[in-house]
Amino acid sequence: MNARRVSVSEGRSLARSVEVGPHLLTADEHEPTGTDTGPTPGELLLAALGSCTSTAVRACADRHGLPLDRVDVVVRFDPQGQIIRSIRLTGDLNPVQINQLLVVAGRCPVQRLLTREAAVVTVPTVAARSSASRSQSPPQ
Repeated sequence: MNARRVSVSEGRSLARSVEVGPHLLTADEHEPTGTDTGPTPGELLLAALGSCTSTAVRACADRHGLPLDRVDVVVRFDPQGQIIRSIRLTGDLNPVQINQLLVVAGRCPVQRLLTREAAVVTVPTVAARSSASRSQSPPQ
């Protein structure tokens, strides 16, 4: 997929600073749990699926010269946690072209990642506190 490294650092409360190459984003939780300074991690996941879907559909339409004027994608979680994706295609498309674009939407890289079992390898790193900060800690 993408070779850029994504780095996440703690902010205030539950807010997180997310760096993706030269881009800086904020992730947070809704109030009252968090401070709602950015989308939740789950919302960022939905944004990844929606933008990947839209990009894949647009690239296919452009590559094949299809009369797609606009593609809009809305993604949400239903009450059971299932992802619901609505794709709106605007243009003078026939049923074969519509089907072609929907097939491509179903094969976008983020959807493929979400619908197969992806391995997540955790590499733990423990940073020891400096001796100065340990000496200031209350005895236990």
